[in-house]
Amino acid sequence: MPAGLRILIASPLGHIVAGPLESEFDDVTVVVARDDVEFRNAIAARVRFDVVSADLIFNRPDLEWTFDGLDVIEGLHTVNRSAPVLLATQGHSMEEDHLAEARLRDDVSGVIAKSDGLRALISALRTVALGQRLPTTVPRTSRPALFELFDSRRGTTAARLAGAIASGSASDNAGLASVAKVSQNTANKVASSYIGPMMLARNEHDERLPLTQASVYRWCGLHARYIVSWCRRHGHSDVLGSAV
Repeated sequence: MPAGLRILIASPLGHIVAGPLESEFDDVTVVVARDDVEFRNAIAARVRFDVVSADLIFNRPDLEWTFDGLDVIEGLHTVNRSAPVLLATQGHSMEEDHLAEARLRDDVSGVIAKSDGLRALISALRTVALGQRLPTTVPRTSRPALFELFDSRRGTTAARLAGAIASGSASDNAGLASVAKVSQNTANKVASSYIGPMMLARNEHDERLPLTQASVYRWCGLHARYIVSWCRRHGHSDVLGSAV
C-alpha cells in the first residue's frame, strides 16, 4: 500500500471503522467526518486525502435532508481537494436517483453495500487506494433518472416545483407559485405540463388513472430526498424552506 495513506470516512458512524482501519493499514491517517461541519473542517486542510469513503445517504435525522454523499463530492471539488470516492449504500430504493447521478462522476471509484461488512470496506479501500476502480454492481434501469429530467429550462422549473412540494414548503397551487417564484398559471400546470410528464416518462403513474395534483404531491414525497438534494446542490435552496 502507498506510504502515508490518508483516508477520510464521511459517515455518522465513521468512528466505528476508524480503529480497524488504523490497525489494518500501515502508516495510515484516518479522519472521521460525522456531519457536514466536520467534513468541511476536514477538507479545509491543505493536504489531500488519498481515498474518501462516504455514505450515500447520511442516516441521521438532522442530516438526511441536508447532506449526502453527493454533497461530499461537490465539497471536495469546491476546495480543489478531489480524491477517489467510495460510496456506501444502505440498499434502499430511495437511493436509486442518487446512484444514477453518482455513476457519471469520474471521481466515484466504486459503490459498496454497508451490509457487506467491514472486510468488504477494507478490501474496497485497498483497491481504490491503488488507483483502481471497483466493478460496477449497481443495476441500471431503463427509465430516465431525475437529474436527466431536470436538465433543461422546463426541467429546472419542474425541479423547483417538486422541491417546494417535497420539502413541505407548499401545500397548494397558490403557495406553490409563491415559493417556487413562478406564475399562478405555471403552478396550475404542475400535473399536466411539469411534474406529471416526468412521472409518466419514468412509468411511475398508472395511465389508467387521472394524473391529479394529489398524485403529483405523493410522487414528490416518494422522491423527496433526491429532489431536495438536487435543489440544494444546484442553487435552488430558496424553495426548500426549513428542509435545509
